[in-house]
Amino acid sequence: MAVAEKEIKKKISYEEYLAMPEINLRYEITDGEMIMSPAPTINHQWIISNITDKLRPFVKKKKLGVALAAPVDVLVRRTPLKTRQPDVFYISLKRSRKTIAELRAMPVLEIAPDLAVEILSPSDRRSVLKEKLQDYIKIGVLECWVVSPQAETVEVLRLSSGEAVTVKLYSIGDTLRSEVLADFKMKVADVFSDY
Repeated sequence: MAVAEKEIKKKISYEEYLAMPEINLRYEITDGEMIMSPAPTINHQWIISNITDKLRPFVKKKKLGVALAAPVDVLVRRTPLKTRQPDVFYISLKRSRKTIAELRAMPVLEIAPDLAVEILSPSDRRSVLKEKLQDYIKIGVLECWVVSPQAETVEVLRLSSGEAVTVKLYSIGDTLRSEVLADFKMKVADVFSDY
């Protein structure tokens, strides 16, 4: 009986990662290994658009920073290489001490977003979300919104002191608020709306 050999996967370094061509697919890198995600559902992308459509003009009008949607790599660590791709994120110019031009020139985001938004997929396990939250805490993300399309809820979490603390769980009929964007308001119904 032949012994099955383990498939050896090449792990990439930070330098190799920077030399790679642009990839417009969803993936994250854990311990140097690229882990591809299945294509998001239309509903997932719809929710990303709904949030970005409200968040981006708010941030832009007040000249607070930048709000972007995935895929954008956020560096967790260089060795072994690890990245995350929040579905939506916001970076404060004041906190980051970067200009828009400096942010646009970055090949990978090497500063922590103030806000990361994670939209749950039906296949997501709670342990995967917990790992993402721990990475966000490690790099200094201040707030995370966990969006559940199935429950039509948005859980706002404060990330500090090594833990994720629920600030509030918002549902249909509520108005979503943020601690990092004090004046920002969005009806939860608009997160999941058709238009």
